[in-house]
Amino acid sequence: MISLASERSWLMNPGLLKLVHQCRRLIQSEFGVKLHLTEEHLEQHLADYASKTRSAHLIRTWETLKPQIPNLVLHDDTDNEKRLYRGQEIAEETSRGSSSTSEMEAERTRKKKVIYRGQVIG
Repeated sequence: MISLASERSWLMNPGLLKLVHQCRRLIQSEFGVKLHLTEEHLEQHLADYASKTRSAHLIRTWETLKPQIPNLVLHDDTDNEKRLYRGQEIAEETSRGSSSTSEMEAERTRKKKVIYRGQVIG
């Protein structure tokens, strides 16, 4: 069994430690989550937040750090996740593309009922 200390020996490199601290600082400022160096799956947490971020600086820092971490195994759960917007699932692009162009054209040309102050106007 490999101990946590031997798995984290890469953190003894001052250059890598500086990159990890940068990632932690950027994650804390954006997400409000404080990651600790002693966490069991620190690398996975860094990768998860780097994939969710809007910060280009965090993405660049993580991309610099990622190849230097030995035995890094990232779990890709993005395929299984449903995309949500305000708690509701977003329809996938493939389902929209299946409707034919004639159906879309018919929807555009159809006259819609306009109601103003309870009266049908057109």
